[in-house]
Amino acid sequence: MPTIGYAELPVPAGGDGPQVVTDVAELATALDPHLVHHVEDQADRDARFSAAPVQTLVIAEDGTAWMKLDSGSNTWTTLYTPLQDWQSTITLKSGFEESVVPLGVRVTDGGKHVWLKGRIERTDGNKILDANAVNLAAVPSALIPPTELRTWVGTCSLAGTTTLAAGRMEVLNTGTASAYGVAGDLLWWYQGTDGTDWVDISGDYWID
Repeated sequence: MPTIGYAELPVPAGGDGPQVVTDVAELATALDPHLVHHVEDQADRDARFSAAPVQTLVIAEDGTAWMKLDSGSNTWTTLYTPLQDWQSTITLKSGFEESVVPLGVRVTDGGKHVWLKGRIERTDGNKILDANAVNLAAVPSALIPPTELRTWVGTCSLAGTTTLAAGRMEVLNTGTASAYGVAGDLLWWYQGTDGTDWVDISGDYWID
């Protein structure tokens, strides 16, 4: 049977004889790997397409799109993930509260890229000041870096006599042994002489 197109789809020719059912089945089998398949969610994808061939495309109801990387397992790459709303899942430590910018977490890139936002201040109105790290809050357990400490620049208030506009933010990784916190804790390191009224934790890190 001859084929046409880049997908090499089988098309009956005049001399193939009247094998309509067989011919249509062969055409459908050839078309199937090139279709965009639809599922409810990732669990539905894994249940139905674990044996699908490489490069199978699947789209969930929320718009998430995946492409199969291995025909023998549920190994996929995420092509697109809808931007989720900010989640209020950061847990503040005792003595701290949310400031004027609400705290939030957003995850992108297939669940590997974590974004944080928001400001934290002391509940008693005093400056945030310590010679060592200040343990401000913690991220959800699912967002703890598995193997490496993650750091970024965290900005802070310049009110009063403080002259340094930023410090070091850390999120402790799994297996951390620290005098200042446990895995998932957000630590603030600052060398300003007089402390700061608030700390902005806005930043991002990878968890792969």
